[in-house]
Amino acid sequence: MTVVVRQPKVECVVESRDRLGETPLWCDRTNRLWWIDIEQPRLQSYDPATGDHQVTELPGTFAGTQALAKSGDRLLAEDLTLYLREDATGRRSTLASVEPGLDNRLNDGRVDARGRFWVGTMDNQLHRPNGSLYRVDPDGAATRMAGDVIVANGIAFSPDGRTLYFTDTRRYTSYAYDLDLDDGVVTNRRIFADYTATGDRPDGACVDADGCLWAAFFAGGRVVRYRPDGTIDRVIPVPFTNPTCLCFGGRDLKTLYVTSAWKFLDAAQLASEPMAGGLFAIEGVGQGIPEHRFG
Repeated sequence: MTVVVRQPKVECVVESRDRLGETPLWCDRTNRLWWIDIEQPRLQSYDPATGDHQVTELPGTFAGTQALAKSGDRLLAEDLTLYLREDATGRRSTLASVEPGLDNRLNDGRVDARGRFWVGTMDNQLHRPNGSLYRVDPDGAATRMAGDVIVANGIAFSPDGRTLYFTDTRRYTSYAYDLDLDDGVVTNRRIFADYTATGDRPDGACVDADGCLWAAFFAGGRVVRYRPDGTIDRVIPVPFTNPTCLCFGGRDLKTLYVTSAWKFLDAAQLASEPMAGGLFAIEGVGQGIPEHRFG
């Protein structure tokens, strides 16, 4: 049974005006929510206890994704290169680069239970299957795990770490793989959710403590929860067109944070959605699990 949830309050907690906000992550060391704006490249953080919002401008054309690291550094994707960045000093070092010469960029990524970073690339023209899925080990070795990708997105792991979820937004399809935690190999790709008939665009995703997958729907004005078998059991409409990604945060991991974008909105939509591109919070809809750290 699918329940459309209309009761939870969807609150804009930061009016950040992100052109393409993405990759929210809760850091239990800083007790802050961190996220990026891909196309106005910047790293941002928010302290829900004080309301403090910090913004750091980033070099490069695109800031693709981010991850927490065990060392206390941050993993940042800019264009087609991954960097380790010290938040305190801003110093950074190159970890890995992929796909030189392709008109691609790094997009969504997430760390698995063994500290490896899984990240995908996407076609900058949004229609060519030039992208791939990579596993990046702590030593910086990048291994191509799958190809024929248009827009890599929605990377998440089941609570036991043995299922990898992956979305190709411009194929309108989400997949599940079996992941061998010991050797870092994925097998048994199967369709988890198929929207090819409707053209709906599943975007960023996260997993909750019940093992359910939450997904944001770009241009769809909603977030959705799937059971592990792929059936939908919860739909939450949001008051903006472009939710992009989501995660659970707060000290108890019971706040669902949702990033958004004003990209592709026309003048009428922008006028009716003055907080588009903000960071939003929804209380009381579930509980998350801590993020793994790279390294």
